[in-house]
Amino acid sequence: MNMINTTPNYIENIPEKLILHIFSYLHLKELGKIARVCRKWRNLAYDPRLWECVSLRPEYNGLSINHTDYLMNLIHNRFGSKLRYIEMPSDLITPSVLHDLAAKCPSIKYMTLDFSKAMQLHDFNDLNSFPCNMKSLCICLSEVIFMEGFMRRIYQCLNTLQVLHLIGTFELSNEEEEEIFEVINIAKIKAHTPNLRLVNLYGINFVDDSHVELLASNCIHLECLALNFCLRVKGAAFSTLIQRCRKLTSLLLHHTSVADEHMMAVPWEKSQLRELDITSTEMSAECLLDILPRMPGFRYLAVGHCDFFDDKVLDMLIQKNKLRDLIAIDISHNDTLSENAINRLIQKHGLQLKGLILTGKPKLTEQFWLNAIPYLKNLKVCSMGTANGWFLKLTSRVHVDQIISSISQNWTNIERLEMQWDPDTIRFGDNSSKFIDLIRLRCPRMKSMTLSDGEYYEMVKSNYERADRLKVVRTTTNYTTSIVTFLSHFNDLLFN
Repeated sequence: MNMINTTPNYIENIPEKLILHIFSYLHLKELGKIARVCRKWRNLAYDPRLWECVSLRPEYNGLSINHTDYLMNLIHNRFGSKLRYIEMPSDLITPSVLHDLAAKCPSIKYMTLDFSKAMQLHDFNDLNSFPCNMKSLCICLSEVIFMEGFMRRIYQCLNTLQVLHLIGTFELSNEEEEEIFEVINIAKIKAHTPNLRLVNLYGINFVDDSHVELLASNCIHLECLALNFCLRVKGAAFSTLIQRCRKLTSLLLHHTSVADEHMMAVPWEKSQLRELDITSTEMSAECLLDILPRMPGFRYLAVGHCDFFDDKVLDMLIQKNKLRDLIAIDISHNDTLSENAINRLIQKHGLQLKGLILTGKPKLTEQFWLNAIPYLKNLKVCSMGTANGWFLKLTSRVHVDQIISSISQNWTNIERLEMQWDPDTIRFGDNSSKFIDLIRLRCPRMKSMTLSDGEYYEMVKSNYERADRLKVVRTTTNYTTSIVTFLSHFNDLLFN
């Protein structure tokens, strides 16, 4: 005779280990709330294992802490030896806080120090200790606050660093010419960080070729160098960089001022580059025809908004077999690329592609995509269409139902999809909901589907929400799809 268990299934009967695992999915703000439920939950919510990664920057969805005394109490009683990652704004970065982090949190490997909004720094003359086994350090710079007084106290603790982010103020700057200050001494940093394998100098207005040469002179283990939005970089130091940093495989030059004469003088044939981003640069077709075939071959290639990346350049790369290992490419907004050349690329290398950004091409409507989609069966990330207001408006409509149907049949691995066509361009029928059902059911890995705001967006959004997938459908006004996730150093490149 089977005995029926009549014990009530109260939540307090759940093993603590299981509750702790459930709590690990909660945001730190939520942990603070559930700690008020009872003494047991309070002890579990404040378990140091749940506080391994802590952000104290409210503007980036972090905790808001107004007093350093409260932070020091958290360091002593909650963070402890389990803390691995911490982000702090400038008002919390004091000698006493850093001293306690060094003494009480020996497992810290990742740290972000945000000075971007600082009006003045604390006095660091008394700073005698700093976490000294870190793997990654991110410093968000101010436009006018000089960092040398602080950096002088921590140089000796940086020799274990493998990843360094120095984040500038490009996004906050205006077009007016202002006096530019070198607010941090890169020459001294490189002298104390011989083990760097990734350096990200993002949007720093004073960084130029001399700083690149300084890094090349000492950081011989460098594998990835990102100089995105460093407008003073022209490429004069790249010859030294390639000759000294033999492990360099990734070079990111988005919106830099690289010049033809400097780029053509680099011995690219001696490099190990596999990933290149030259988006929004102004190199000529002659330069591209010279440098790209001298590189070993591409795993990742971003050439969006490059006016001179034309059919001849793309065909040359295909003919010379430089795209044999390609898994992600961005050829958006290249007006000189023809539909035929893009078709040749897709037919030759489509099956190996996992990421494709192909926006800003008004002539690539549903017929192009219906022909191309079957060649892209392994695609995980794709962006297509033309945003509203682009310089060449579409005179025809795009039948989105046919595209959605084809995607649902061929792209079962798709994770991120963006369609930039505006409501005046997209045409859909009375049975559109059935096609949306198909893509939702047949593409279960979809994490983000980005559409232009309008009636079609509302229809897709409500469809996914009825299936309890609330965060999948987004609008192009607040989300942009890119292929950066396919960079081999993507996780290390993340900041903010």
